[in-house]
Amino acid sequence: MLPNVENQLPHRFRTAPRPVKIIEHARIPLSDGVELAARVWIPGDLAESSVPAVLEYIPYRKNDMTAGRDQTIHPEFARAGYASVRVDLRGAGDSTGIMTDEYSATELDDGLQVLRWIAAQPWCNGKVGIIGKSWGGFNGLQIAALQPPELAAIITVCSTDDRYADDVHYNGGAIVGDQMLSWAATMWAYNARPQDPSVVGAGWEDDWKRRIDEAPVNIEEWLGHQRRDDYWKHGSVCETPDAITVPVLAVGGLLDEYRTTLFRLMESAAERRAAGHEPAPVHALLGPWAHNYPHQAAPGPGIDFIAESIRWWDQWLSGVDNGVREQPQLRAYVPESAPVGSDHEVRPGRWVSEQHWPAPSVTERRLDATAAVQAGPATTSSAALVGFAGGSWLQFGAAAGVAGDQAADDARSYTLDWEQPNGLELLGTPSVRVRVAADRDRGAIAIRLADVAPDGSSRLLTVGLANLTHHTGHETPTPLTPGEEVTLDVPLLATAHRLAPGHRLRLSISASFWPNLWPAPEETLVTIVALPELTVPVRAAGDSAAEQRAATELAADLGDPPAPAHNTVEAGGPPMTRELTADLVTGATSLSTFVEDWQTDHATGLFYYTAERDSYHRTAGDALSARAVCERTIRYRRPALDVGAGPAGLAELASAGALPATDLGWDVELRTRSTMSGDLHSFVVTNELDAYRDGVKFHSRTTSASIPRDLT
Repeated sequence: MLPNVENQLPHRFRTAPRPVKIIEHARIPLSDGVELAARVWIPGDLAESSVPAVLEYIPYRKNDMTAGRDQTIHPEFARAGYASVRVDLRGAGDSTGIMTDEYSATELDDGLQVLRWIAAQPWCNGKVGIIGKSWGGFNGLQIAALQPPELAAIITVCSTDDRYADDVHYNGGAIVGDQMLSWAATMWAYNARPQDPSVVGAGWEDDWKRRIDEAPVNIEEWLGHQRRDDYWKHGSVCETPDAITVPVLAVGGLLDEYRTTLFRLMESAAERRAAGHEPAPVHALLGPWAHNYPHQAAPGPGIDFIAESIRWWDQWLSGVDNGVREQPQLRAYVPESAPVGSDHEVRPGRWVSEQHWPAPSVTERRLDATAAVQAGPATTSSAALVGFAGGSWLQFGAAAGVAGDQAADDARSYTLDWEQPNGLELLGTPSVRVRVAADRDRGAIAIRLADVAPDGSSRLLTVGLANLTHHTGHETPTPLTPGEEVTLDVPLLATAHRLAPGHRLRLSISASFWPNLWPAPEETLVTIVALPELTVPVRAAGDSAAEQRAATELAADLGDPPAPAHNTVEAGGPPMTRELTADLVTGATSLSTFVEDWQTDHATGLFYYTAERDSYHRTAGDALSARAVCERTIRYRRPALDVGAGPAGLAELASAGALPATDLGWDVELRTRSTMSGDLHSFVVTNELDAYRDGVKFHSRTTSASIPRDLT
């Protein structure tokens, strides 16, 4: 164990801070011989007692990639009286074994074994909670649905209950063009990262080769399931709504693609309650943020999310009656109209709350399309260059990932505008019923909802994609009959927003939205054949003075994020960039995003660097020109260390012969390149990987596959 971590002053709703002890490299044995690597933070004053524990279970490497972030979460839980355990999945970090896929049955079974191991430790009283963002939010829900007896509550952040509906692969049955390959390329690189020789000792090179050779090729698996089949139903807890029997705090952001999950979880619980069941409590917290933990998220305002989490654990893990049971089921931030691009750092708005969801103050209102101003072409082409201002489908808070002014794309789309002389407040999930006809046997549309200011600028509020062949269902798509009309009911991503008086609410529909929407293999003309029906969740304004008081009190309760705790990791990097180039003669375009980050752990001397470049190429009028190229670079560098002065545990490894007595220098690098394109009948995907040690090529792997299109 390391010495006690520095104490920190308590913040609102936090218990008195306690000293913390850390187990840097715990090993969790599994039934098949695999060992998972874990870091454990324990209250330092336990003596003979034991406490509840909190688990975070993800593949992102506790020693480097998330080390800095972890230090803002897990020591704080330990200071509040909880053992906090951060575990790397099999095949990740210093865990042994090979990861096969996202949320595999093996991953979930491993998670059950981890819970049993935690509950059996002398510092744990047998009660465990799970917290996680994204991957950890997904598997937290999935493990909860398996009803392990050790689990008492979960906090799921930026996750989904339906893996097909709104993950990074498909939306509305359409391929999410700027995420499908991008995330697969990221996992192609992540799964090839080596174990740390300063932790695992000799044999790390052989294991590195094995990881490279045996890691899954996710893009082939995901493209191999283009409809909502059993592959996607696995891990989608909406399939078994009664399975989760522990309290759930679901957290999301208005710039995060997973935000609709919060409303589905609450609505599912309400439906079960109406049917005479007693579902476990489901509470939701929706902020202005992108895809991150709220205490570190952008844009602001941020909150003291750690204090909120501790309140949740105190109620459900420690039995402290602290008002959590009675607090509003939904707490949400409602941004206000603001000039496009003016609020990348902080979004103006206010917090609101609803004691129950569905809320009596929110009405599903179908807007009268005959009262709207209709503009733009009723027939739009899948080969048109529409969508470059749409931003990233999955956003992490960088300004370059946020959608820009939609006015130019709106002008090339079919639009309906509703004047809002008195303003309008939205909270929930809009939906659109649209009747279309296409001139091919397949096609797709993008539907956008925007706040249009008096100057004509158009702010994107929410979006939804729809594969037209899925009008019969995501499990049973059918080819279109050219010219035949079909009707689709399309849910958009949930939203919260207050339009200022005099602004317009705009509905836009287009057959192209590149690169968010991967196009059909032939140019497809899609015609809107009847006025679309837009249904929006309208929140009635209460007494303005009372609402303002309530919003002020709620903001105070949530609190600002505290100053960073003791942290050994220094991180940095330039802002994300997003660049569009176009050949005005040929019509060829390229949209590229680039982000790089680096961090140094001053406790170990480890330097960690990542760079990601995604490029999306398309030529106007050429349906088959769509092409994605995703490149990744990952590097680890650590200077030679004296064993006696190095990280804890090195001396023991050296004495056992697993490490040399000196010269623990480490310099490894991964460079990958993944591509996706298509012809009339198939998608073509490739992956290349080169691994280097001390600047010399160490190992390589390439893959290539042709995957049949399934009405996409």
